[in-house]
Amino acid sequence: MQIKPIKTEEDYQQALARLEEIFDAKPDTKEGDELEILGILVEKYEEGHFPIDNPDPVAAIEFRMDQMGMDQQDLTRIIGSKSRTSDLLNRKRPLSIRQIRLLHNALHIPADVLLNV
Repeated sequence: MQIKPIKTEEDYQQALARLEEIFDAKPDTKEGDELEILGILVEKYEEGHFPIDNPDPVAAIEFRMDQMGMDQQDLTRIIGSKSRTSDLLNRKRPLSIRQIRLLHNALHIPADVLLNV
């Protein structure tokens, strides 16, 4: 297959089909190089046509808490107030800059996710 830019939905579908055909190609082979280049082209096309927004900050916090086996009391120890923790989880108050810093440092959630930008 001749590698070419992905400009249309048809180009995209053809690239996906070809990726599927050569998915198990060995690195440093002709098909392996084709797989790598097509992967980059498909990723670039998808970034422009199917952007993924950052998750809701509260959903990100809850997901990370679940991953870490934490409960609301653990979150309260980070934030420092039971009522603020409750308000945060119930989406009654936005995160403050102080809370974003605390959560970023404690839960390692990217600040841009907590800022929801």
